[in-house]
Amino acid sequence: MRGCVENKRAVRTGRLLLAAGLSLLVSGCAMMAPSPPPDQSNICEIFREQPKWYDYARASEQAWGTPIATQLAFIQQESSFQSHVRPPRKRYLGFIPGPRPSSARGYAQALDPVWGEYRDDAGSTLARRSHMKYATDFIGWYNERTHRQTGISLHNPEHLYLAYHEGAGGYQRGTWRSKPAVQRVASQVAARTSRYQSQLSSCQAEFQCRRFYQFGPFCGT
Repeated sequence: MRGCVENKRAVRTGRLLLAAGLSLLVSGCAMMAPSPPPDQSNICEIFREQPKWYDYARASEQAWGTPIATQLAFIQQESSFQSHVRPPRKRYLGFIPGPRPSSARGYAQALDPVWGEYRDDAGSTLARRSHMKYATDFIGWYNERTHRQTGISLHNPEHLYLAYHEGAGGYQRGTWRSKPAVQRVASQVAARTSRYQSQLSSCQAEFQCRRFYQFGPFCGT
């Protein structure tokens, strides 16, 4: 009998240690992720702080067609450049934690089902929502799919965002028309895209030509 009790305690202890280890691993990954840029109103300052983000966004633009400024405007709206952010849990009686309202997570706030589709179709088993490389690529992939399904131009950030929020089917059914808050956010995303694009025009050469082999006719390639 005593042996059974000790075995149960050992199993319980093992589970607690495993949970603690996973918690430390997750928090460690979050600590290693870049801090959100302090000035999110200026895309030049964002890329100066994180020049690799420019590379990721440019690669996504070349692969899928969504402009760099639109990608960054989406990410700023969705996560404020927080790599591990998730929707807050519901609270019962004001303090008891409940379930989260959705499975959205990461820079692009991608949901589990559509993230799975992305990984199967365009990404890889190593793709992580907490990595900017995959967040920008996901947004490009998603918008290209939206363009094929709905005909929305890749240069129409307002309606691309409406479809990003509602899904292509919801967009085509017009579910966004009865959601003034969603329409306001989409308008804000479009305004931010325009501002980012104007700023990027003045500083893009910095990020295209920062490596030793990027000069003359090879600059920006």
